[in-house]
Amino acid sequence: MSETITVVGSLNMDLVVLSPRIPKPGETIIGFEWHTIPGGKGANQAVAASRLGGQVSMVGRVGGDAFAQELLDNLAASGVDYSHVTRDPESATGVALITVDDKGENTIVVASGANKQLLPQDIEAAEGAIAASKTLLLQLESPLETVMHAAQVAQAHGVTVVLNPAPARQLPVELLSLVDVLVPNESETALLTGLPVNSLGAIESAAGALLDKGIGTVILTLGAQGALLADAKGFNLIPAFKVDPVDTTAAGDAFMGAFGVALAEAKPAAEAVRWGNAAGALAAMKLGAQTSLPYREEVETLLEIG
Repeated sequence: MSETITVVGSLNMDLVVLSPRIPKPGETIIGFEWHTIPGGKGANQAVAASRLGGQVSMVGRVGGDAFAQELLDNLAASGVDYSHVTRDPESATGVALITVDDKGENTIVVASGANKQLLPQDIEAAEGAIAASKTLLLQLESPLETVMHAAQVAQAHGVTVVLNPAPARQLPVELLSLVDVLVPNESETALLTGLPVNSLGAIESAAGALLDKGIGTVILTLGAQGALLADAKGFNLIPAFKVDPVDTTAAGDAFMGAFGVALAEAKPAAEAVRWGNAAGALAAMKLGAQTSLPYREEVETLLEIG
């Protein structure tokens, strides 16, 4: 049986517009086509992990509107158990407004909606699913007290806690002390440490500062450079796979899903990071969030050809 992973986090409907470039403040640009695509960091990571072979449970909230059912149907189609996703008739489903330019770069504005109503009580209702998991994946599009409670429940049951600290924000020591693996990007690392990340040496120093906070493993994602694995053994820069990006939306979530699956399958940390790099590269080659997330055979093929 595939290893069990629980994801606590957000579910959004992404409203995506393709544009020749990102507009400046106050500027209007005539774009190209637009799409509605299931997204949200939590749901993206759940779908990514499921497509890569994990047995995945999702904990979250959606609203009482039409977007809610579409998001739930998409989870089901990807094999994700959504029995712990609550429908909140008093809230709107979360949405993300995304602009993607012709180089594949994006800007994202999120209206959280029902995601803001995910409460510690929702975690308690899902405690059985969390306790039965090998790995818990967390992000920061849900209330911080709920994220912390999920980490506490996971730690109490010996479940590995993996936190993707995005969107970037300061985090209390109490939460960081519950995290087994922290997966920030460069800007998130700079915010968490107050240190520069403008060279490999500086990046290693910043990763070391995070280890000093009591986190066992730090995976600092570096986009086209790959990812830096930092733990008690030292630093290991694991290179990215060379691709021509179409849309980088959800590339980080693909990394998280793949890393989580590999970790749950007891793969060594460096191999788990390579899985993450491969999944992120494949996701960047397609438009959209969950529409871009790769399947296990695609990742395995990329890993073989290097």
